[in-house]
Amino acid sequence: MLLILLLCAVTAPAAESPLKKASLMPLWSPQAQFAGYYVALDKGIYARHGIDLKILKAGAGHSPAQTVKDGRADFAVLWLTTALQHRSAGVKLVNVAQMVQKSSMMLISKKTSGIKTVADMNGKKVGLWGGDLSIPPRALFAKQGVKVREVTQSGTVNLFLRGGIDVTSAMWYNEYHSILNAGVDPEELNVLSLSEQGANFPEDGIYTLEKSLRKDPLLATAFVAASLEGWRYAFDHPDEALDIVIKYMREAELPANRIHQKWMLDRMRDLIMPGTAQGAPGLLREQDYWAVAGELRKAGLIRDYPDYGIFTGRANAGEK
Repeated sequence: MLLILLLCAVTAPAAESPLKKASLMPLWSPQAQFAGYYVALDKGIYARHGIDLKILKAGAGHSPAQTVKDGRADFAVLWLTTALQHRSAGVKLVNVAQMVQKSSMMLISKKTSGIKTVADMNGKKVGLWGGDLSIPPRALFAKQGVKVREVTQSGTVNLFLRGGIDVTSAMWYNEYHSILNAGVDPEELNVLSLSEQGANFPEDGIYTLEKSLRKDPLLATAFVAASLEGWRYAFDHPDEALDIVIKYMREAELPANRIHQKWMLDRMRDLIMPGTAQGAPGLLREQDYWAVAGELRKAGLIRDYPDYGIFTGRANAGEK
């Protein structure tokens, strides 16, 4: 990983040379989950690090992993589970920074359903997002030998609120707050955090292709440094960060609820800056990598995975 390099050196100013063009595809449309990147773009932080960055349109119908694979984006925000699955399928993704150090995914049911444990979900209708975001709960169900009735979940929690499913997938920084905003009392809910159920899989990380990293390692180093600076600025200036995020949301013609975005930004601070005991921000811990890769292979969700050194840009070991 290039994080060690960026912690030991400051990227040189870009004034003496042309900016390098680069592009990023987030996991989803503009929202505070990605505040650090939009702040770094808006405040000229990427430019100061020598990068002319374009943040690509994301959301429904857009696959960050496929976009990087096809060469239409230089960097993408992906979950570790997603990157491992694509890597197992032959896409040589490399983690250059790990922003979110733990899982913030939840499985939520109403107390009236009688569902108190993952085992209680056996045979129940469980809302799962399509594609890569279903990997963590499927790994958890496989580990516990639970077979649920999967129901494709949209970008809202309406199906759960209307009683159409027994359990909904939710992110702590997003859908959980939406459920509360809909008037549901927290005491009415059973909330099972994947992080407490043996599926503590780190989520948002920055990825690029192995060949892209070899071609221009300094670009990746500068991109990570600028992104971390953007996140620090966003957390130090939350009101300004929210103004910037909401500006991009409105440009994308998305509804922008400031209270909800503030909740999201506050939770992202908890996830990205969890404290020194959890390691430096941006670092994918080796023990987390081995644990997640092993769990996915046990669950039959991946065939194989590379050594930690290869996966994080230190090509010093063979395939595992």
